[in-house]
Amino acid sequence: MSTQARRPDVPPPPARRPEEPAPGTTAPTPPRPTTPPRPAAPPRPATPPARPPAADAAPPKSPRTFPAFPVSRPAEPPRLRDRRHTGAVDLNPRPGAGAPFAAAPRGPEHDEATTRLRPVPRSPRRTAAAAVCLVLGLGLVAGGAAGTWLTGGDSAGAADRFTAGAALWHDAPVDRLFPPTVQGKKAGPGGADRTWTRIAVAPDSGCAKALDPLLASVLEPAGCARLLRATYTDATRSEVVTVGLLFTRAGEQTMTDLRTRFRTEKLDQRRDLMPRPYAAKGTPAEGFGDDQRASWSLTVLDDLPAVVYAVSGFADGREITEPQPAASATADGATTAPAQAGLGHTALAHTERATARLRVLARPDTEER
Repeated sequence: MSTQARRPDVPPPPARRPEEPAPGTTAPTPPRPTTPPRPAAPPRPATPPARPPAADAAPPKSPRTFPAFPVSRPAEPPRLRDRRHTGAVDLNPRPGAGAPFAAAPRGPEHDEATTRLRPVPRSPRRTAAAAVCLVLGLGLVAGGAAGTWLTGGDSAGAADRFTAGAALWHDAPVDRLFPPTVQGKKAGPGGADRTWTRIAVAPDSGCAKALDPLLASVLEPAGCARLLRATYTDATRSEVVTVGLLFTRAGEQTMTDLRTRFRTEKLDQRRDLMPRPYAAKGTPAEGFGDDQRASWSLTVLDDLPAVVYAVSGFADGREITEPQPAASATADGATTAPAQAGLGHTALAHTERATARLRVLARPDTEER
């Protein structure tokens, strides 16, 4: 048994920190790095200091440690990733923000300094005004088209038809100008149907002897190119009527002025301006002279160079002391002899149908009545 006194248990000395040098020694100077500095790395978390072991714990085995040499790092350059070039869009959503804005594709002519155009608010007044202008414009276009359609084309076409009408007296067949039979549906008094048969056609002539001097003087501004006449009788052969077609030498404006004068001055209703009949020998109209004229109708055309007339009377040759124009003899309540006999209806019916035939011959698109 040893007599040496036992020393009390002494705890081992604390372990040295790796970065501290051993006592009594001097830390050597670290060599300079020979390799180029690497890009800065994110900072590493500091190593927490080692806790001293508890008093009653067994001393840990100290591992073999090497002195840690401090390493000098170059200054960290500014982070380039935080910079954004012009026009870049940050797609990282921020807290509380909605979906990120997606920029539209930009072409080579895109200008960053250009301000976006803001939509102009619509005004109800401007909208209403635009709608009114649109309706008016469409109305004018439709009206012009309808007018052209109703008038049968342009002015050049009307002039051609006017010229063609002047040549009808020698170009159109006599049976087209004066049909052998004329049907008058509802052309008699009370709407009765009438039928007339051609009994004589006069040779074409001038106007000197075929018209009264006063009527010839009124028509003189239009000139007389040719006068064609034919005489008809009804189915009972109790009445006769002469139809005349006077072709003038005038132009459109002269015919328009002459037509206006006849209407405004009512020259077609004056007794001293009655047309003369054509009394053909050997026919029921042989005794149809100036004193037998009972009613008449006269029309001046402005779309053709022509004057159309018809004069009617009794076939028995009786004298008429008070002839009556067709406009008065066809009026309701007329009690004169020409009105009761229907001679006014006869004169009016032949004037209207002869006018329609001329227009059909000059303009085939016109319907004959």
